[in-house]
Amino acid sequence: MTAALSSVSSVSFGDVVHVPVHFDDLDAMGMLHNSRYAVLVERAISLWWAERGVSFAGGRPTTPDAFNVVREYGITFNRPVLGTGNVTVHFWLEKLGTSSATYRFRVTSTDGETVYAEGRRVNVRLDPATMRPSPWTDHARTLATTILQPS
Repeated sequence: MTAALSSVSSVSFGDVVHVPVHFDDLDAMGMLHNSRYAVLVERAISLWWAERGVSFAGGRPTTPDAFNVVREYGITFNRPVLGTGNVTVHFWLEKLGTSSATYRFRVTSTDGETVYAEGRRVNVRLDPATMRPSPWTDHARTLATTILQPS
């Protein structure tokens, strides 16, 4: 589990990160706005990689693998998040391709009992010079195997 924001609940694969829901994340009805779920997932996954040295510093990627983009994003909303406070993002890799990574995720209550939303996200590593897909490094592959869903 991520050191800075670990969850009390344990997961058998992937990792969990607690992410705060702020007042400005809410819609007029006091619910987490649908567009903010993607932000929470982004923050959780980005934090996980940053704690392992894959991030941006001074506007530049710290490793070639930090230069990646979201290609696909799909989500199913099950129950609304009401108000502010922490939620938990449980995420894992379903598949690691040559230049792509398919994540699955669940946004849950901090005790893991309520699943607010679940979905899928595909990232693609790009070569910054050509902006074309580029293979993940061996370093990223080693890190990624720690959150890869067992077959």
